[in-house]
Amino acid sequence: MNKIVGFEKLSLVDFDSYVTCTIFVSDCNFRCPFCHNSSLVIEKDSLKEYKKEEILSYLESRKKMIDAVCISGGEPTLYTGLDNLIDDVKKLGFLVKLDTNGSNYEVLKRLISEKKIDYVAMDVKNGNESYFETIGLNKKYINLYDNVLKSIELLKKSDIEYEFRTTLVNEFHKEKDIYELRDLVSGAKKLFLQKFVDRGTCIRNDLHEVSLELALKYKEILEKEVKEVNLRGY
Repeated sequence: MNKIVGFEKLSLVDFDSYVTCTIFVSDCNFRCPFCHNSSLVIEKDSLKEYKKEEILSYLESRKKMIDAVCISGGEPTLYTGLDNLIDDVKKLGFLVKLDTNGSNYEVLKRLISEKKIDYVAMDVKNGNESYFETIGLNKKYINLYDNVLKSIELLKKSDIEYEFRTTLVNEFHKEKDIYELRDLVSGAKKLFLQKFVDRGTCIRNDLHEVSLELALKYKEILEKEVKEVNLRGY
């Protein structure tokens, strides 16, 4: 059963220039080897649960200090209480940002059409050929990848503010992958290339960051098809 398993009371980096709180929910349908929140995926049953009422009470008391709430994970679109959580947060007057891997297309589409969320940060893990290896699944999960593709196109055509983001990992991202990634996100407004940091909490422990020199080269490749490409963490 998925649940709220983390609550970061203050963040200045999750949502542009807004002062943000971040809520983490457990469970994910991907198994990305470089996931730094691996406990939310593979140790979810043993994690402490945060009561929604406690979080809402905190938010109520910080209305003048906080602008927005980011709902992250795990994969938050799998959380059965997502709609109620968003509604309760919006009633308090906060903006809502959703972090997602894009695999739950119908939920994302509905949240956007019902104007429940204000910003979407979607992870685009890699180019086409290496996608399954990068998310730690085999190709029998093709339906999840198809949903990712539909979510990419949904965001590109939507009026909602969004960003795509790719965590660069040396073992998964070579130059050919970046050209394929460019094809996937061609025409997008904004893409962040994120530095991989091994904090000892990943699913795999033998992965490495992409150098700044290579990240800059990848940025240049992607800028030919994406309006704004930035490095994050470098």
